[in-house]
Amino acid sequence: MVVKNYIELAGELEQLVSESRNPDTHNLDELDSLALLQKINEEDHRVAPAIKAVLPQVAAAVEKIVAAFQQGGRLVYLGAGTSGRLGVLDAVECPPTFSVPAQQVIGIIAGGDSAIHKAVEGAEDDTQLGIEDLQNIDFSAKDVLVGIAASGRTPYVIHALNYARQLGAATISVTCNPDSTVTRSAEIAICPVVGPEVLTGSTRMKSGSAQKMILNMLTTASMIRCGKAYQNLMVDVSASNEKLYARAVRIVAEATGCTLQQASQAVQKTGHQTKLAILHLVTGLDVDKGQKLLIKHQGRLRSAIQEVTHG
Repeated sequence: MVVKNYIELAGELEQLVSESRNPDTHNLDELDSLALLQKINEEDHRVAPAIKAVLPQVAAAVEKIVAAFQQGGRLVYLGAGTSGRLGVLDAVECPPTFSVPAQQVIGIIAGGDSAIHKAVEGAEDDTQLGIEDLQNIDFSAKDVLVGIAASGRTPYVIHALNYARQLGAATISVTCNPDSTVTRSAEIAICPVVGPEVLTGSTRMKSGSAQKMILNMLTTASMIRCGKAYQNLMVDVSASNEKLYARAVRIVAEATGCTLQQASQAVQKTGHQTKLAILHLVTGLDVDKGQKLLIKHQGRLRSAIQEVTHG
């Protein structure tokens, strides 16, 4: 019976785009290093166009995430193997990048934190584990779940998405195989079709690259929509070390046209709050009034400045 199941599964995998053999790379084992890398690079060029084709779905997902953030909800990534690791990576980069609480963006991987470093056998096939992992973080209807699975068939992800939908939460899938069970389990399905991998049996390559790019888009666009940027400058920098302090000073100078010395003084005066330092220099408001104005405008620097400069 077990053998039959494996045979059936092999047949299922054979139908997946990401698992099929690439007709342009059958001779990989005959190539020298440069030719091999050229093949990989040629295939990598297919990733961005595939993502361009699904930008409307990515935009719809961003709208859901922004709405959740505005209501105190969280963005939760969930996946197994490479997909899970990519979710964890994007989540852990959000607090230092955008100065948000650690629990605003959460990455969950099948098998727990140890699976980040070493594969946990069978975790992705556990149909209850994804549900339990969501329950362990008190996942609710105000949160957003992004289920990540290159194959689109991972049971861990499918059952977690179904559970989230039952709760009334927004659900998003990120896969690389169209019309998969994972895509059908989500309210918004993001599926860039990048084609067969260079090396059959390793979806951490083009599929992984596409997933990472999309997750970066989801968080970056959502944070910008929530007021984390002014012009094209990241203004919610937390100056917690020397490099970040220098970056904050440079951003303040870029945004206001002041000298680095003036920017440094403003950053110090505002308690290392980059956004507040810019508001202070542009409008002349003192720190307390500036802080209140930013709160009034939900952290959106441009609209705060416009209220002062345009009355």
